[in-house]
Amino acid sequence: MILLPNFMVGHSLIRTAMKNHSLPRITLIITGIIICAGCLKEQPEEKKYPIQPVPFTSVKMTDDFWAPRIRKNHDVTIPIAFEQSEKTGRVKNFMIAGGLEEGEFCSIFPFDDSDVFKIIEGASYSLQTNPDPGLEAYLDTLIYYIGLAQEEDGYIFTIRTIMGDDSHPWIGSKRWEKTHILSHELYNLGHMYEAAVAHYQATGKRNFLDIAIKSADLVDSEFGWGKIENYPGHQEIEIGLVKLYRVTGEQRYLDLAKFFLDVRGPGGDRYNQAHRKVTEQDSAVGHAVRAAYMYSGIADVAALTNDQAYVDAISRIWEDIVYRKIYVTGGIGATGGNEGFAGPYVLPNRTAYCETCASIANVFWNYRMFLHKGEVKYMDVLEQTLYNALLSGLSLSGDRFFYPNRLESAGRDERQEWFGCACCPSNITRFIPSIPGYIYATREGRIYVNLYTDNTATIDLDGKQVELVQQTNYPWDGQVRVRINPENPERFWLYLRIPGWARNEAIPGDLYSFTEDNDQEVVLRVNGEEQTTKLIKAGYLLLNRKWKTGDEVELILPMPVRKIIANEKVEEDRGKIAIQRGPLVYCAEWPDTDDGHVLDLVIDNESQLESHFNPELLNGVMIITGSASKAMKTPEGKVVLQEPGELVMIPYYAWANRGAGEMVVWMPTSEDNL
Repeated sequence: MILLPNFMVGHSLIRTAMKNHSLPRITLIITGIIICAGCLKEQPEEKKYPIQPVPFTSVKMTDDFWAPRIRKNHDVTIPIAFEQSEKTGRVKNFMIAGGLEEGEFCSIFPFDDSDVFKIIEGASYSLQTNPDPGLEAYLDTLIYYIGLAQEEDGYIFTIRTIMGDDSHPWIGSKRWEKTHILSHELYNLGHMYEAAVAHYQATGKRNFLDIAIKSADLVDSEFGWGKIENYPGHQEIEIGLVKLYRVTGEQRYLDLAKFFLDVRGPGGDRYNQAHRKVTEQDSAVGHAVRAAYMYSGIADVAALTNDQAYVDAISRIWEDIVYRKIYVTGGIGATGGNEGFAGPYVLPNRTAYCETCASIANVFWNYRMFLHKGEVKYMDVLEQTLYNALLSGLSLSGDRFFYPNRLESAGRDERQEWFGCACCPSNITRFIPSIPGYIYATREGRIYVNLYTDNTATIDLDGKQVELVQQTNYPWDGQVRVRINPENPERFWLYLRIPGWARNEAIPGDLYSFTEDNDQEVVLRVNGEEQTTKLIKAGYLLLNRKWKTGDEVELILPMPVRKIIANEKVEEDRGKIAIQRGPLVYCAEWPDTDDGHVLDLVIDNESQLESHFNPELLNGVMIITGSASKAMKTPEGKVVLQEPGELVMIPYYAWANRGAGEMVVWMPTSEDNL
């Protein structure tokens, strides 16, 4: 019998443990709870997406852009997230519910349990690429607390366990009473299931997986047709149940995920997408994170059940968002009142919401759309979101965060150490380590190269091993070399993504467009010999040959500075331009002007813009320089322009790393549009 002392691991001890790969002696860790393959059900014949992702564990990042961020997530962001979870009582809630501590529920929201789950998920991913015995041991301690907090029949919801029914207006007078409103009981569990699967896959231990299975069995026994016929107010459990199904082979979990989708609508709330049956929806409404999590869950269930009506629905919704409701940064969610979508073409800049969680969910969903259809447009949106709206949510130091990610600031936006509602920081911790998993994918006889970054990948293609080695300075440079090393000479297709920005497409559809086409052509060479670039299918440049070890493909994607205009229906952006180079959207920010103001800048539409790499600025960035005029008001109230002065622009993701101040993405081309 293992007894744990009645204590709480202090945040300083976490940092020490993770740094020294050990925990202090006062912490007793559960170890050796190893799962064997035979402990789980035999998997059924695999149901899967038409295209298969290459796992992030098969890709070793060696670049100067993402690899340091992944390492910083492990060294800085994850420890800080756990530290904050202890400071704010999120960890203590499990200890109180489990009888190790006394007291009341000591954080703010009923969904605060989910933050601990998300950070465990991120830490589990990180362990697979950065082995860390101290971190692994600390996770076992947290999982022990979670297990103690689980009630006898599998129920986990620390606020109800600690405080009882009706203790918070969101949770109701009994279990599951308000799942369709704000209780977040099922939302929490979805994140727990995802974390449990990640932990099992990272460590081989069953300790967390058993807790998740016990919980899922309870939910399955109580929800379903002829039982409780209700849906989650915040979608997420659908994704978690699918992951549990994949690792256990338990059909009931997949069926339950489908039930939670099919039981929605009609007549429910637009805020949580329950106004119509999911197969009948054709536009994005309501809370953006809820929506994109649901669309991701629909994509998963569609792949595993071959439900074309599901795919048709999320395809219609995708077009509604990308053609009418997405920001040039790839962010979604225009308004703060509903933390979500406004009407078509309503895209305010200074009040833009663009929640970090929504960007993460948008990446999840677009990747699933790609796995269904294999079209480059989904990866184009994914990349736009990844490098801009999503990355903006995390500071360069890895310890400050944004919740909304606005496209214009009057100086009141400042990165925070944490939030009362901390969904975004905890979500970042789980997303960053998974980035290598978006680079490659496979289908019978073909390898997709979707993102460009220095890495070495070991890819299983039809049961045979192929090593790909990418060398590039992307996103600063568009030159990419890919060395192909199959274990034996092998014929297969290589699908090289030609990003939309290299095909004169700012974003799919006509919501945004470049002011003029770039006539520089993409260059392709194989073993030094130039090849035709005419064979393009769905945005991919196709190469088919019998590859042998050492074969090298060189792809050159021209990266001029581009000016973007919005559709005339976007009132906020009329008469303005945004700037992009490669996948990066740019902004003007206060430290780069003499007077600390950028909201009064007017850029000439004919202004010549150049790019220069500055290794000393913001951890090293490509800046864009040109000229712009300052607008001034005369005593009579007339707006006049001063002589043009130097304009300096930085990548949008890097804004607010030098303190709070003015920032602007969309710049007017005349004083009339200020």
